[in-house]
Amino acid sequence: MQDSVKILKSILYNVEKVIVGKRHAIELVIIALICDGHVLIEDVPGVGKTSLVSALAKSINASFSRIQFTPDILPSDISGFSVYNQKTGEFEFRPGAIMSQLILADEINRTSPKTQSSLLEAMEEKQVTVDGITYKLPRPFMVLATQNPVEYLGTYPLPEAQLDRFFLKITLGYPRSNDESFILKRFLLESPLDTLEPVADSQDILDIQKEVRKVHVDSSLYDYIVEIASETRKHSDIVLGASPRGSLYLLRAAQGWAFYNGRDYVIPDDIKRMAAPVLAHRIILKQEASLKKTTSEDILESIMYETDVPVVS
Repeated sequence: MQDSVKILKSILYNVEKVIVGKRHAIELVIIALICDGHVLIEDVPGVGKTSLVSALAKSINASFSRIQFTPDILPSDISGFSVYNQKTGEFEFRPGAIMSQLILADEINRTSPKTQSSLLEAMEEKQVTVDGITYKLPRPFMVLATQNPVEYLGTYPLPEAQLDRFFLKITLGYPRSNDESFILKRFLLESPLDTLEPVADSQDILDIQKEVRKVHVDSSLYDYIVEIASETRKHSDIVLGASPRGSLYLLRAAQGWAFYNGRDYVIPDDIKRMAAPVLAHRIILKQEASLKKTTSEDILESIMYETDVPVVS
């Protein structure tokens, strides 16, 4: 385990050469990677969303594709399409941009819901089906989607089924003043991204993913997770609560956080730490709650406060 943790820390430090002052956000992306999940990054333009994904891809030496989502992009541009070959008299598959290990779905909410839905099969089953033929995607496979806040012009809200397939959601936010000054100095002559070297490879990540699944979870913690999810479904300010997939992802995220911190067992604090990043984007609030400026994070915090924490022996 210790060797694997060292690899994860090396990835963190490597990405921090490009992304300054956002350690917790980088850690969450690494947790999603080792838990075989996908990440939604929501924030205003220019805060480093794309650079974060590019730095991660270079750090693990993974194949990388960037899909720039626009209103006119088609599902076939993503999944691929069949072309008739006149010489052979057969149809040939032309792979789309999805056929890489790390996918940057840039500004995913600027395309139509039909095109957004073309990612559903790839994200859930790690495969695409074109003309009745299924093609497996390379492993590890991870979608990191960026989106501007929904209130911005020219954006489409992501459908609930799409949101639920993202393992967690993060925001970067504006850097602190001293961090921004450091960014200006570091990027003055050239971008550190241009000279970034890998510190791990795909096999390292696949091996770590197997190790994370073996992290011990006490039976009382299963009930703790279920109770948290159940409370989101009964809350008076919530229209749609966390799904069973959300409960499963919270369990895996807690395993990932425990592993990242050098433990082979989960404690309640791991669940508390990961609850908001994993569950908040799955919760849809009533209009009255939104008008009161209540957030999903606020409600989750109150649920965590009111839920009895199990004593793990």
